[in-house]
Amino acid sequence: MNDNEKKRQESFPWSRSEYHSEYNAYLAKYKVKSCLENIRGDSLLDLACGDGLMTEIFSRKISRVVGVDASGTHLEKAKKRTPDVDFYESLIEELTIEEKFDSVTMLDLLEHVVDPIEVLKKAASFLKPDGVLIVHVPNSDAINRRLAVLMGTLESCDELTPFDLEIAGHRRSYNLENLCKEVSDAGLKVVSTGGIFYKILSTAQMDWFLKNGLWQNGGFGWGRVNAEQKDWKDEFCRASYELGKTQPNDCNIIYACITK
Repeated sequence: MNDNEKKRQESFPWSRSEYHSEYNAYLAKYKVKSCLENIRGDSLLDLACGDGLMTEIFSRKISRVVGVDASGTHLEKAKKRTPDVDFYESLIEELTIEEKFDSVTMLDLLEHVVDPIEVLKKAASFLKPDGVLIVHVPNSDAINRRLAVLMGTLESCDELTPFDLEIAGHRRSYNLENLCKEVSDAGLKVVSTGGIFYKILSTAQMDWFLKNGLWQNGGFGWGRVNAEQKDWKDEFCRASYELGKTQPNDCNIIYACITK
């Protein structure tokens, strides 16, 4: 690994706070919620933490949180969000810290790296003996992508779009089967899998829908006429998370909880 890879990772502009911000804020909330349902202990290593949107949420719930990212630009934003969290600027492959953690998260990272097997082994090396590694990746079999294939806007579910390649910097796509195979190839054990957020529209469409949808009671939008007042946008996202638990293969994100 060399400086060229770090420069490559720094060159991609995507961040949760700047692209499709409404949807990504809700998705981040439920990604963290899912992690909190599966973590162990009270220390967590966040690989890679990006601009710190999820690191900040973790830090409210877990006493010891450490963030790592290859992008100095992203880390500056993360440090402003959570000045009490320790951050390291490094590629995961080159990270050298002695501390061991009860939980390690890799949320939307494997699709970016050169060698995912190497990165899985490296991440697991930071675990305490009874710790858990939680890996999230975008799901190529998500229902919105299956619809896109039928519509003809994607040639296959695992096709990488220009946004994936040029903005987000993805190198590969995942479904539950190939995610679990890579974990096994790394010599690690999958203890559970699941999905996060039932998603029928593309990310850009979801973001528009959350910002502009008919969320008020009545008016043939969400909610029943004369029903109890609720935040229907929030309820829609909560329901999408709960439905996704029962249908992981349809979800935006799939995950694996992993032990040594």
